[in-house]
Amino acid sequence: MIGLIFGETSFPLEILNKIKRKKEKYLIIDLTKSKKFRKDKKSYPVSIGQFGKILDIFKNNNCNKVLFAGKVSKPNFSKLKLDLKGMYLIPRIIKASKVGDAAILKEIIKILREQKIKTINSLFFNPELALKKGNYTKIKPSSDDKKDINKAIQTLANLGKYNFSQGTVVRDNKVIAIEKKGGTEQMLIKCKSKNNKKGGVLVKFPKKKQDLRIDLPTVGLKTFKLSKSAGLKGIVLKNKQHIFLEKIACINFANKNKMFINIK
Repeated sequence: MIGLIFGETSFPLEILNKIKRKKEKYLIIDLTKSKKFRKDKKSYPVSIGQFGKILDIFKNNNCNKVLFAGKVSKPNFSKLKLDLKGMYLIPRIIKASKVGDAAILKEIIKILREQKIKTINSLFFNPELALKKGNYTKIKPSSDDKKDINKAIQTLANLGKYNFSQGTVVRDNKVIAIEKKGGTEQMLIKCKSKNNKKGGVLVKFPKKKQDLRIDLPTVGLKTFKLSKSAGLKGIVLKNKQHIFLEKIACINFANKNKMFINIK
């Protein structure tokens, strides 16, 4: 039995569909705001602060391994629904939240490990969602694009204290934007050139010292549409260290709009 700890985004749906096709035994800990998995009979809608309930669910179902997928944002701790175990453990979560959203998941993983529950890689059932090195479009990066890409990669490598940043936009060898807590979508919306200047790249790499089992950089069709609106020429990801949703639609969109998809 595997426990699926699901947050927002469409990635959890990809995993769930694969698990159902493989007829694996599962249960869902639904941490989404809208409780989007409530119709599934094996789903348990809970608060992130109900640790006692979550651990009981795992124990009662002989579940000793879990998989995290989807975004779990920092909760409003003053309004968080807690049980007794949650009251005991929540100070650890609050401390972790000051570092960033990913740190919340890391702390939950530690708590689960203390309970002899192992966390497996989020791509365990869907390795096809991470692409290998190469260029996946008709258009390839030009020499100027490569300069932008190298600048972006170096910029991310130097962001030690911005541990929540997985993406940056570089145009004409200048950093236009760095991903903040609002995520890639908000960054790209702000990147639209006021003078409609074209060019530039979006690079999304894992954070420094990131636990590669969780919270990998994710792109999908919306990412490409926003990148086009920002006038960007392409998107660059790290080899096997990302989640690529709606792959065929994204590649078709990129080819149609003369954009490139490059995996480093």
